[in-house]
Amino acid sequence: MKIIIGLGNPGKKYEFTRHNMGFITVEYLADKYNIKVEKLKFRSLIGEGVIEGEKVILVKPQTFMNLSGEAVREIVNFYKTSIDDVILIYDDIDTETGFIRIRKFGSAGTHNGMKSVIFQLKTDRFPRVRIGIGKPGIIPLMNYVTGKISSSETKLLKRAVEDAGDAIVSMMVEDIDMAMNKFNKKKTDE
Repeated sequence: MKIIIGLGNPGKKYEFTRHNMGFITVEYLADKYNIKVEKLKFRSLIGEGVIEGEKVILVKPQTFMNLSGEAVREIVNFYKTSIDDVILIYDDIDTETGFIRIRKFGSAGTHNGMKSVIFQLKTDRFPRVRIGIGKPGIIPLMNYVTGKISSSETKLLKRAVEDAGDAIVSMMVEDIDMAMNKFNKKKTDE
């Protein structure tokens, strides 16, 4: 069983913001594999289903980004799953808009949601998929990440969400190394 967790902020105000790329990816997987993510449990919206023959739990923590780790810890503790079977998805300002980066483990960088998850799980040794939203330039960081996705970003981020979903399936069906080889591309690889 895999637990696939997309980080984001709950509520209409944050629905189509850069900081909700994790939520948007979970919604993409839910639609593609006909999984309803609507049960409120562990301070999260969750849905159980099957992706390519493997049981999955799709999760959208409802604790707001900076407290995401609290909900993630509750889920991991309840299901008593190996940390290797947890996949986190989140936005990343250090990855170019429209690109994804898969990692087996690593630090949170500047991402407060990931800092919370690592603090609550007491480890950074779990796989993750980062969706590039690019750097904010002169816009203050908080305003940028919680800002609505612009029309110029829509196509790039839609493709990134689809790539992230496909990468997660590759991580499950093949393995993380294969997924990293397929999906960790630079602009010049296109």
